[in-house]
Amino acid sequence: MRKTVLAAAVLGMLVVLAGGVTTSAQNAEKIRITGWALNFSNIATGANQTIQIDIDNWSTTSTRDHLIQTFMEKKQDGLLRELQKLPEIGRWRFPGYMGPDPNNIYRLGTPIRYAMNHPGPDKTRRIVVMTDRIIGFQEARNQPRTIDYPFTLMEMRFDASGKGEGRMASHTQISFDKKKNVIEIENYSSEPIRLNELKLEVKK
Repeated sequence: MRKTVLAAAVLGMLVVLAGGVTTSAQNAEKIRITGWALNFSNIATGANQTIQIDIDNWSTTSTRDHLIQTFMEKKQDGLLRELQKLPEIGRWRFPGYMGPDPNNIYRLGTPIRYAMNHPGPDKTRRIVVMTDRIIGFQEARNQPRTIDYPFTLMEMRFDASGKGEGRMASHTQISFDKKKNVIEIENYSSEPIRLNELKLEVKK
């Protein structure tokens, strides 16, 4: 497991709750991102898949601020419940997934309820996504340690042509250490999944 420690003073930069300026024009866009998800972690090593991310709407700064406040007041469980209440604004999936899951939940997709778009210089952009993680029937029944890592976090960066790369932490826990006065982001896996050869297209 790997921990990422962030100073509480920069709470607004909490991983996918990161701040930044968004433009109304880009926030009106509906986009599709395709590419490869390459897994080199200690969980399902080599389970590489094509990935597709569709975002049809964007979260607002007020939503971001509300989630941050919820986390500080009600910790991870409160943040998870509040995230699950948000409307679906997109979906991500592994289109070619042929794993053992009989319902093919990874192929059908996971709802996206939080996504923010941060434009950079020279028409670059950074996109951050947070979803509640898919938890199958067996995991919910057996309650292994992974049940305490309920979030999937993504961070992607694109150049002006729409080509990019990123990272995805599929099993993530968010906590606050009062003694150290820091926010800790802990991944159950040894390293995030790499998102390579990403291509962003604006849907018409």
